[in-house]
Amino acid sequence: MSINPSALASKPASILIVALLLAWLWDAALGEPPNALHPVAWLGQLLKPLGDWLVAQSDFVAFVGGALMWTVLVAILAIAAYLCERTAPTWPVWLAVPALTLVLKPTFAWRMLRDEVAAVEQALPHGRDAARTQLARLVSRDVSAMQADAIRESAIETLAENLNDSVVAPLFWFAIAGLPGAVIYRFANTADAMWGYRGRYEWAGKWAARADDVLSWLPARITALLLWPWGHFSLLKHEAKHTPSPNGGWPMGAMALRLGVRLRKPNVYALNEAAPSPDATHMARALRIAQTAANSALIFAALGLWLRLTLGSQTP
Repeated sequence: MSINPSALASKPASILIVALLLAWLWDAALGEPPNALHPVAWLGQLLKPLGDWLVAQSDFVAFVGGALMWTVLVAILAIAAYLCERTAPTWPVWLAVPALTLVLKPTFAWRMLRDEVAAVEQALPHGRDAARTQLARLVSRDVSAMQADAIRESAIETLAENLNDSVVAPLFWFAIAGLPGAVIYRFANTADAMWGYRGRYEWAGKWAARADDVLSWLPARITALLLWPWGHFSLLKHEAKHTPSPNGGWPMGAMALRLGVRLRKPNVYALNEAAPSPDATHMARALRIAQTAANSALIFAALGLWLRLTLGSQTP
């Protein structure tokens, strides 16, 4: 009996693309699993005590320890994801596809982001306090004195910036490096969220913050292009420079320019500063734009993954 090498080579691409599409449908239909079953929540529970131990050490020990812990955890997760992806084509399809889907889905979260941002606007008719409470679920800044315009600005900023962190970047790394790429990015972004803040975690989280900056650099610019595909790049670059983050200003600046509104963090930056603040119609439009960008990211990820695996299988 002869074996068709091209058929064998196509199986990894097929099951990974099917797993990607099923994970996307899962996200659209069900959103996130409860924390008790969510691997990202498990990572948070692991990183919290490790971070608490690090900040109790000297600056040098905190920095070196943070870098070593980050590297060890990334290595463990990457190896596990690699073995899962590498061996999956040898399993029955009915087992391989669900297993890959289960591992891939927690690396991105579009529905939760969309729904949480939309809930801010839905809360505003019930009063600013209700909207502030909802916004506080999304941002770390002080929301206690925010008025309606600032609430909307912060919510739209969060939508744009986290479109990269929660959707485009993990899909980008999945297309580039398969399941290990998506898993590594999700860990890096989670570690940055847990350890990357200045102040108490200044030294313990420095490595995690810089690693996240590096891994997010290109995806953030891709996200900006998805949000403002026909805009002037030089203008977008100018706006992006206003933020202290090397990456966050790109998707936020793109959204501000696309909507024709101002987005700002008081005493820190203002994007598209001469424009008016957003209103309810801008919020609805921002959600539609972000949905289109998320769908585009999915399509590009599937195409990129197929091209990478197909061309790789033809390399002698």
